Amino acid sequence: MTRSKATTYRPKKEKRKKKHGFLARKKSNNGKKVLSRRMRKGRKRLTV
Repeated sequence: MTRSKATTYRPKKEKRKKKHGFLARKKSNNGKKVLSRRMRKGRKRLTV
């Protein structure tokens, strides 16, 4: 008898935005640092 491996990644759009979205980044100090670094680097997409 074989047991299937549990799936660890079950994507949800809302959760993704809440965790890694633009507004989530703006809220915290470290998030703001992330945004400024990515702007400085010239990233096309700053967040998710």
